[in-house]
Amino acid sequence: MLRTTSTLLALVLCGAATHGLADAIRIESGTYGANCGAYHGNATHDLAQRCDSVDTCRYPVALPADLHKPRACRADFVAEWSCGRGEFHRAEVSAAVDNEGVLVLTCVPSTGAGK
Repeated sequence: MLRTTSTLLALVLCGAATHGLADAIRIESGTYGANCGAYHGNATHDLAQRCDSVDTCRYPVALPADLHKPRACRADFVAEWSCGRGEFHRAEVSAAVDNEGVLVLTCVPSTGAGK
């Protein structure tokens, strides 16, 4: 009985390792307002603090307190992250300051329609 249980557990763990487990998010950069002249990566630290090392992250997009934007410019937000080896993602929210919301970053493989 013990041998059967050990074999079953090993098969389940082996199957879990090859199907369905997501890699952790690794933040490459976060930039708020590059389209308005802000420097690339100005939000990387905050984005990494909130989203590094998890498989899915809900990041609230809002104007950082230390970033002053020109009145006439509608700032965008760009997040760049990787999942494991060779899988790179980029998401952009246009005019983020006017559309404060949540950007979802994930490394969970999509299995739905279109995959």
